[in-house]
Amino acid sequence: MESVLAIILDDGSETKLYPLTKRISKGAIPIAANYRLIDIVVSNCINSNIIRIYALTQFNSTSLNSHLSRAYSNIGLGKDGFVEILTAYQSPEEQGWFKGNADAVRRWLWVIKDHPVEEFLVLSSHHIYEMDYAKLIKGHRDSGADITVAVSCNRRNNNPSYDFLIQNHRNKFSEVKHAPDRDRDNYAAIGNSTKEEVCGGRSMGIYVIKRDIMIKLLEKLLPKANDFRSEVIQRAISMGMKVHAYMFDGQWEDVETIEAFYRANIESARRTSHGFNFHDRNSPIYTMPHCLPPTVLTNALIRESIIGDGCILHRCEITDSVIGMRTYIGEEAVIEDSVIMGSDYYQVQQNWTKLQGFNVPVGIGEQTHIRKAIVDKNARIGRNVRIVNTDGVQECNREEHGYIISGGIVVVLSNAVIPDGSIL
Repeated sequence: MESVLAIILDDGSETKLYPLTKRISKGAIPIAANYRLIDIVVSNCINSNIIRIYALTQFNSTSLNSHLSRAYSNIGLGKDGFVEILTAYQSPEEQGWFKGNADAVRRWLWVIKDHPVEEFLVLSSHHIYEMDYAKLIKGHRDSGADITVAVSCNRRNNNPSYDFLIQNHRNKFSEVKHAPDRDRDNYAAIGNSTKEEVCGGRSMGIYVIKRDIMIKLLEKLLPKANDFRSEVIQRAISMGMKVHAYMFDGQWEDVETIEAFYRANIESARRTSHGFNFHDRNSPIYTMPHCLPPTVLTNALIRESIIGDGCILHRCEITDSVIGMRTYIGEEAVIEDSVIMGSDYYQVQQNWTKLQGFNVPVGIGEQTHIRKAIVDKNARIGRNVRIVNTDGVQECNREEHGYIISGGIVVVLSNAVIPDGSIL
């Protein structure tokens, strides 16, 4: 696919993933123990033989920029292949930061349009799915469309903020609207229509746009448009451009909330039919080589879980959970239905915590019980701690104490210290 250039958009200015995005962007969030969210979309590109990839970053981008540059700088993409980061910038001609994903692409068009490609493939960094983009590109070319929007027709992938309506059995958009949640069952599944009628589906935030069309839209016709979905696509339809739908019936998860992130991890650990398969040899997921030692298990009991590299697990019990890299779990600890992000370092010096003013080491202390929780990186969970949300609280903000509760899920903040004997 030498005639296609991929543009991955990573935004974090307004996110329901907070506090996971307090210091990092969406695409940099760890998932399935060893990976970052953006690894999935980059891997889809590589597996589809799309080897020219730009990642546009802006908010809290330090971690993501570091990961991309270290993971994909020397991965055998050939002399013409690359994964390159384009960060937000200001200049005498361009004052202010990017105002949206379309504005970000517009501001970098002077670099992007130098590539002699036929189409731009616009992608989001925080979606979980497996797709052969070559089939998407072929569908786009066969239809003669100016713009092709990937649309999920999997009924499980419902989300009212991404519902679309179309009126054309040939999958050409004639109108775009947002379907209210209460009306969702009134719409036929998109792709099953045999005549002109209203159909419901979900935009996946994936667009194939002819090179000349995107340059014309962003530079001349819509120089003030900031968002692809709500502005560029809708205006292109109203201008009479050929905007078509590409039907995708595979599993797709938009990781835009704490609940969605938690569910994606747990379902992958349980290997359910709804969980993403990180072990598909035909569609491997690439990431940065970590060069960590094997995980050490000392009489640990583990069921239906994913364990990352370099963990130290003593006589503990882990069920339906994801344990991230370098995680330390003490004796008789119990971890259930939880996502433990792991640590960026090992705490090897006996007096290190005292010198830093901490009484609790990095990791999970002895006899601690954690259930239905997300523990962010480098958190310090003491001994005999209970993070089980006994009262069933749905929403609670206790950042000053190192945690919040979102949708009934306890989220322990990165670098938080939870003292011995605490009950959350």
